[in-house]
Amino acid sequence: MELSLAHPAIKAFMCGSLSGTCSTLLFQPLDLVKTRLQTLQSGMQPGSGRVGMVTVLLSVVRTERLLGLWKGVSPSFVRTIPGVGIYFSTYYSLKQHFFQDGSPGALEAVVLGGGARSVAGVFMLPVTVIKTRFECGRYSYRSVVGALRSVCRTEGPAALFSGLMATLLRDVPFSGIYVMFYSQTKASLPKEISTSPSAPLANFSCGLLAGVLASMVTQPADVVKTHVQVNPQLRTAEAIRYIYMEHGVRGFFRGAVPRSLRRTMMAAMAWTVYEQMMAHIGLKS
Repeated sequence: MELSLAHPAIKAFMCGSLSGTCSTLLFQPLDLVKTRLQTLQSGMQPGSGRVGMVTVLLSVVRTERLLGLWKGVSPSFVRTIPGVGIYFSTYYSLKQHFFQDGSPGALEAVVLGGGARSVAGVFMLPVTVIKTRFECGRYSYRSVVGALRSVCRTEGPAALFSGLMATLLRDVPFSGIYVMFYSQTKASLPKEISTSPSAPLANFSCGLLAGVLASMVTQPADVVKTHVQVNPQLRTAEAIRYIYMEHGVRGFFRGAVPRSLRRTMMAAMAWTVYEQMMAHIGLKS
């Protein structure tokens, strides 16, 4: 089937999948460093100073070589390529259905972004669990399929949906806040910039600002989600209590810098590529 004959939602899916592929490949090292920071055991290095992003990055390169920074990229691709496609196709479908005659306002943008993320997040959660385990370094899975089989055999299928509540509490607000800030910031740009050759750069800058704000608001939920998925015996409330008892309030912001960098850059790039591709095939994103 030719792309020109495909349903608009299919076109949005393909544009989203391609944009997600590019951003995942570029920023996977930041995701790995974030996961390692969040799953550091207290007392792991007695008497040592504060372990930060650079320390973890250098440790990974030293012990696992440079390619070790891309550990978990396979499940990331398995999750992101269809996941981002589902997100953008759902977003496009919802927007066309409810706001075909106008642009959504701030609150409506929150609902649109959050709704699209809910669908994609639930659908791709099993692969997200496997990706988190790949990155934390505690599991010796050889492949995504092998990891899925191992979890189902040893822990039961329900383990593949561990951290569902924390994931939704992280991703739905992030996407809603991101879409709100992104759409409102972009709408405030002067028309001459929006229609100029520098429009992609301006949109990317709007995406960076929106990503930083959304990342910081949802960081605590990301830490909780990581702990639940790495330690499936923990429930969300138990993980919150554990993090607070072990690390205090600061523990909920472990990995904030690499996550903010990655989520901000990935989201900004994904939206910029998606919108450019949609415009190229003649669809309004």
